Amino acid sequence: MNRQEIDLLVKKINVDSAIHPVNTRVQQVVVRLVADLFQAIEDLDISQTELWKGLEYITDAGQANELGLLAAGLGLEHYLDLRADEADAKAGISGGTPRTIEGPLYVAGAPESVGFARMDDGSEDGKVDTLFITGTVTDTEGNVIENAKVEIWHANSLGNYSFFDKSQSDFNLRRSIFSDNNGQYLAQSTMPVGYGCPPQGTTQALLNQLGRHGQRPSHVHYLISAPGYRKLTTQFNIEGDPYLWDDFAFATREGLVAAAVDVTNAETIAARGINAPFKQITFNIELTKDTETAQTTDIDRRRASA
Repeated sequence: MNRQEIDLLVKKINVDSAIHPVNTRVQQVVVRLVADLFQAIEDLDISQTELWKGLEYITDAGQANELGLLAAGLGLEHYLDLRADEADAKAGISGGTPRTIEGPLYVAGAPESVGFARMDDGSEDGKVDTLFITGTVTDTEGNVIENAKVEIWHANSLGNYSFFDKSQSDFNLRRSIFSDNNGQYLAQSTMPVGYGCPPQGTTQALLNQLGRHGQRPSHVHYLISAPGYRKLTTQFNIEGDPYLWDDFAFATREGLVAAAVDVTNAETIAARGINAPFKQITFNIELTKDTETAQTTDIDRRRASA
C-alpha cells in the first residue's frame, strides 16, 4: 500500500467505525501512530513473525515493569527534554539549572525536613564513603528561594534503589529537604555508584541486539519545586565515572557534572558531626519563574508511592 491507501484504511478502522463519543485527542494520536506503523511495515517489509515477536517483547517488558527503563534507554526521555528546551527558547525562557530525565525509580512520600537530612539508614557505615551534598536554591537573578522542596534519591553502593530493592529499609537514600531561610539544603548520604540494566532483563536484551551497553554513571536524582517557580527534574552525574559521557540513558548534560571533593581537615570533619574523612559535592539549583507563556513542567505520569 502507498501512504494514501494506508491513511484511508486507518481512517476506516479507527475513525469511521466510531459509534460512541470520541476522545478526539486520543483518536488523533492513535490514527497517526497506527498509520506510521503500517507505513514502517511496508517500508521495512516487516514479517508477521517479526511483528508478533515485537508485540511479545512489549508484553514481556510491561510484565517486567521495564517500559520506563526502555524509554530512557531508547532516548525517548532525552528527546522529550530536548523538545522542552526548544519550547523554552521559543517562549523566551533562559537560564536555570538544566533539566534531565527523571527515570523510572522515583518514589513519592519520602521523609521531609528543613535544611538538613541524613538520607542513609547507616547500614553501609564503614563500607562506603560518607557523602555530604550541599547547595543553594536561587532564581535566575541570584535571589535565594526559601522553602523550596528539594527531593533527592540515589542508588546504594550496589547500584540498587530502596523500595524496588526489598533488602533496603523504607526510603533509604530518599529524602525531601526544604531549603532554609538562606535557600540552602544539606544532605548526608553515601557515595552512589554507577550501575547497569538488569543483565537478564528485557531492556538489556534489546540493547544487546543493538550492540549497546546498558550502563549508567554514578548520579543523584533531584525533583525541585517552589511556589511561583517551574518544577525542575534533574540530576547530577559524578565527575570521573568511566560512563560519565557514555550514559545509556543520555542523561549527562553540560552543567550537570559534579565533582566529589575529599575532605580531610579535622575541624571540618568534626563540624559535620562525624569522625572520618568524607566526600562533598556542591550542587546549586537555579529555578526559572513560572509564566503564562511557559509550558508546564509538572508531568502527570504514574509513579511509585510507598
